[in-house]
Amino acid sequence: MVSRPRPELIPNSRQADLEVDLAWSSVRPDLLGQPVCHRLLRHWLMALQPELMPQRRSRAYSLGVTMTDDATMAGLNRTWRHGQGATDVLAFASGQDGPWLAPEPGEPLELGDIVIAWETAERQAEASGWSLNQELVWLLSHGVLHLLGWDHPDDASLAAMLERQILLLEATGQTTLQDRAKVWSLPGDPFANHQSA
Repeated sequence: MVSRPRPELIPNSRQADLEVDLAWSSVRPDLLGQPVCHRLLRHWLMALQPELMPQRRSRAYSLGVTMTDDATMAGLNRTWRHGQGATDVLAFASGQDGPWLAPEPGEPLELGDIVIAWETAERQAEASGWSLNQELVWLLSHGVLHLLGWDHPDDASLAAMLERQILLLEATGQTTLQDRAKVWSLPGDPFANHQSA
């Protein structure tokens, strides 16, 4: 099992054509890391281009990723989702309250922000038998799909979104077929944080 994402497995072909302006903030700089996060996002955004709505296709993107603690996440969850306690990941998509605005020529397309609670991720990693970094990469992929318009209002759309996450992680060497089986066989309610209110 891989304990940290392996950036050497992330393909670089064609990625030179896509730029990602990443605002990175972490209360735990020892986790995941900005360079690995940046490379994963570049690869995923390139791979997702054919699937995106035309107004979300771009050769340059801008987004923020914040790694925070449970207390901060609980405050964000309460303020923005009217939820109680910390959740694992929140995605604040640009244009979610209105139309997507095309960027000025030469400017990146603003996607929004992903916030990940590392303490919740740590508990989930322990429960699932993954490393913390694998869980963080999983949550990052979930957040970026939300920023690009994926959602899961019902079980079928959640299953489709989770399957797309698995494909993204497999393409960058972040997960294995055994991990795929684990996702669909976790005990209890492994996606409780991802269900509709």
